[in-house]
Amino acid sequence: MERGKMAELESLETAAEHERILREIESTDTACIGPTLRSVYDGEEHGRFMEKLEARIRNHDREIEKMCNFHYQGFVDSITELLKVRGEAQKLKNQVTDTNRKLQNEGKELIVAMEELKQCRLQQRNISATVDKLTLCLPVLEMYSKLREQMKSKRHYPALKTLEHLEHTYLPQVSHYRFCKIMVDNIPKLREEIKEVSMSDLKDFLESIRKHSDKIGETAMKQAQQQRNLDNIVSQHPRISGGKKSKKEACASSELEVKNTSPMSEQDSGILDVEDEDEDEEVPGAQDLVDFSPVYRCLHIYSVLGARETFESYYRKQRRKQARLVLQPPSNMHETLDGYRKYFNQIVGFFVVEDHILHTTQGLVNRAYIDELWEMALSKTIAALRTHSSYCSDPSLVLDLKNLIVLFADTLQGYGFPVNQLFDMLLEIQDQYSETLLKKWSGVFRNILDSDNYSPIPVTNEEVYKKIVGQFPFQDAELEKPFPKKFPFSEFVPKVYSQIKEFIYACLKFSEDLHLSSTEVDDMIRKSTNLLLTRTLSNCLQNVIKRKNVGLTELVQIIINTTHLEKSCKFLEEFITNITNVLPETVHTTKLYGTTTFKDARHAAEEEIYTNLNQKIDQFLQLADYDWMAMEPGSKASDYLTDLIGFLRSTFAVFTHLPGDVDVHSTMSGKVAQTACMSACKHLSTSLMQLLLEAEVRQLTLGALQQFNLDVEECEQFARSGPVPGFQGDTLQLAFIDLRQLLDLFIQWDWSTYLADYGQPTCKYLRVNPTTALVLLEKMKDTSRKNNVFAQFRKNERDKQKLIDTVAKQLRSLINSHHS
Repeated sequence: MERGKMAELESLETAAEHERILREIESTDTACIGPTLRSVYDGEEHGRFMEKLEARIRNHDREIEKMCNFHYQGFVDSITELLKVRGEAQKLKNQVTDTNRKLQNEGKELIVAMEELKQCRLQQRNISATVDKLTLCLPVLEMYSKLREQMKSKRHYPALKTLEHLEHTYLPQVSHYRFCKIMVDNIPKLREEIKEVSMSDLKDFLESIRKHSDKIGETAMKQAQQQRNLDNIVSQHPRISGGKKSKKEACASSELEVKNTSPMSEQDSGILDVEDEDEDEEVPGAQDLVDFSPVYRCLHIYSVLGARETFESYYRKQRRKQARLVLQPPSNMHETLDGYRKYFNQIVGFFVVEDHILHTTQGLVNRAYIDELWEMALSKTIAALRTHSSYCSDPSLVLDLKNLIVLFADTLQGYGFPVNQLFDMLLEIQDQYSETLLKKWSGVFRNILDSDNYSPIPVTNEEVYKKIVGQFPFQDAELEKPFPKKFPFSEFVPKVYSQIKEFIYACLKFSEDLHLSSTEVDDMIRKSTNLLLTRTLSNCLQNVIKRKNVGLTELVQIIINTTHLEKSCKFLEEFITNITNVLPETVHTTKLYGTTTFKDARHAAEEEIYTNLNQKIDQFLQLADYDWMAMEPGSKASDYLTDLIGFLRSTFAVFTHLPGDVDVHSTMSGKVAQTACMSACKHLSTSLMQLLLEAEVRQLTLGALQQFNLDVEECEQFARSGPVPGFQGDTLQLAFIDLRQLLDLFIQWDWSTYLADYGQPTCKYLRVNPTTALVLLEKMKDTSRKNNVFAQFRKNERDKQKLIDTVAKQLRSLINSHHS
């Protein structure tokens, strides 16, 4: 029974499943029915399912049939209506066809007009598109045309800007056109062309400033000179400058307000603006001589093109080459001042341009580069000046050169360049200037001394007197007497004194504008003046004194002149003090050595007087002609000696009758005349002694000795006569004491006294040297070879001959004992 229930349950489940499948088939899309049918065939009850499916189909057919039967009449009515409508539709079709035919006939003209309108519309659209494209292309073409025009007119920097706009703004909008591609391809070539052309302009600029450096430097140095003159005027009139600004200061203040950064600007910086103190005449500036715009344009062009470093390197390299050329002095520069001026102008012009470039460009040159060039220029300039100035022997040219160097230094210092080394070098040139002055004044002194008449200056009127006193500081009570009168010195004294002052002025001129202190100027002048006195003037005086044809009168006048010049040294000290404002008592102040110079010259003149007198005496002595074998003496002194004594008397008479003041007379009489007279007597005594003892005189007689004694007595008489006042007692006679004692010994034949008293202070023949006595005694000895003095007395004076031998033997003994 349970089995039956289970079968019943299974059949119910199968029926429900089949029902569900049928519902799915009814409701499911045909495309998706496959899985449903597969589930039927997967089961075992597909037969029963087919039965149910057929039953369901029959059921649906019955429902369709019911529905058709229900709506059949309506269907028939609808068919009838459709048939009626078909007839009406045919009529309507015919009407529409007729209307269409009429419409087609009527619309042919419209179609033609529409076709024409279509073509017009198309053309209009094409024209509009063309205008739009041209609107884009025309600016490109215009810019390109403008670019070409700018390059043609050499406006390269604007051309470069135009090229930039063309490349980055206009060409990208029309880049698909072929002509634009050609332009794009040409852009690098155009840039390169602009670079080359701008570089060519730069080369022209460099050549231009090379040519104009001389003129630029001349202009700058004129400005510096004018400013210095203006400063001098302001310093002399300080009230004028109190309320009014100088033009250069005004120019400098306005310069701070100007910043020139435009590459096309050709305005110069204020540094080169020229303002003459005379407004009617203005000196042109560097910007008026050289167009700086090429270097500005080229700098900006290379900056835009990214090649600024290349441009800076090229510019600096070329300017260094130009600097070396400028600093190379011409070989004949030392011959004229214009040679130096042109050399300085070129150097100044070069650095003025560089300073101008430094202040008007941003980094083309920098201070380090300028300083490097200046260091090179300074060393080469100083070396060139040292070399060329050493050839200069004209003090006027050296002084002009110094002023030019000072102006050169002041000019460059105004542009900020250090110039201390130039001023140090000027101190070296000062030594050379001093040497050239000394050479010049050597000639001046020689001319003065050669042209002098070595006679006191006669004064006939007040005008001449004042002129000489104005030239030389001299006061004397003797000159207060009425005219005519005489100055004690000759013309070379005021002339030499005036020339010494002129020399001091010349030294002072060189020290101007060297920025030296008063003490340094004073020291420089004193050292140079000392050289003038101790070397130049001293040598000139010595040369005059040593001349062969100089006379005793001239020598005496030189002594008088140098005495007055020696006294004038204190006035030279005061003169230097007045012009330098440095007191002589100041520490380290150099003293003048003029006193020593004139003393030395005076002593040299005195020595020359003594020498000349001695030479004159020697000339007279050469006329001596003694007969050494004479048996008897003459009745008077020798003629040569008489003439010699006459010459000495006249000479010393000149000494004692010289015009001049009392001091000079006392000096001459008391010193020079006395010394000269004493020197002449001593020299005469010595020369006579040598004449008596000379080796050529091998024998002499007593008669010859007595004649010689007469000459010596004449000399002693001259000494006793007092040819020069001031000698005390027999001072002058003592010059002949050696001769007198020797002659007395032989003529009186007083050997016993001589030999007995020899060596004692009270000896009568104290001045007789035994050697001298022996030499003279040997000359009087009898010899067997030649005729002897005592030949005719050989028998009568045999004892005397023996006495001579005995005396000679004793004299030799004295000599030997003295040597031992």
